[in-house]
Amino acid sequence: MGRWEPDSRGRLRQAALALYAERGFDQTTAAEIAARAGVTERTFFRHFVDKREVLFGGFEILKGRIVAGVTGAPAQQTPLEAVACGLDAAAAMLGEGRRDLAAQRQAVIAANPELGERERAKLADCAAAVAAILRQRGVGALQATLAAEAGMAVLRVAIETWATSTDDRSLSVVMEAAMGELRAVTGGSGVGAA
Repeated sequence: MGRWEPDSRGRLRQAALALYAERGFDQTTAAEIAARAGVTERTFFRHFVDKREVLFGGFEILKGRIVAGVTGAPAQQTPLEAVACGLDAAAAMLGEGRRDLAAQRQAVIAANPELGERERAKLADCAAAVAAILRQRGVGALQATLAAEAGMAVLRVAIETWATSTDDRSLSVVMEAAMGELRAVTGGSGVGAA
């Protein structure tokens, strides 16, 4: 493929995921990813800081959408309901992607402990941002933290479930079902403001 062809970033992501599956994450280089995608190594580094970012690039955008969803939630909603609004925004963004790529991504992360650690760190960062918004909404610090952390657990479980599922449910439907399970575990409580 020529360098002029569109969607270099998408081709790089697909090439990286295929190589990670074939050779393993640690055995794959940025140069090999670029070659498979039909671009130069320089083009790879224009899109991604390193080969890990192929898996985690775009996380700041996702975090921004979640935070915006929580911020825009109606004032009367419980903290968990506000977090659910943020998760709806995440599902809308991520559900636009291809499930097969999400499944490949999850498999690579599951096979590499350091990548799982990075994903948990990214989710913790998102939880901290969501908790800060909940505190701005008047929620006590402990409840804000619990609601935000629970929301990130729902996000992680829903994405894993959706990516590996053989049914045709959308990510939004899977996310809603996971949030319903959380409510069942907590006795239906939305975690009230403190």
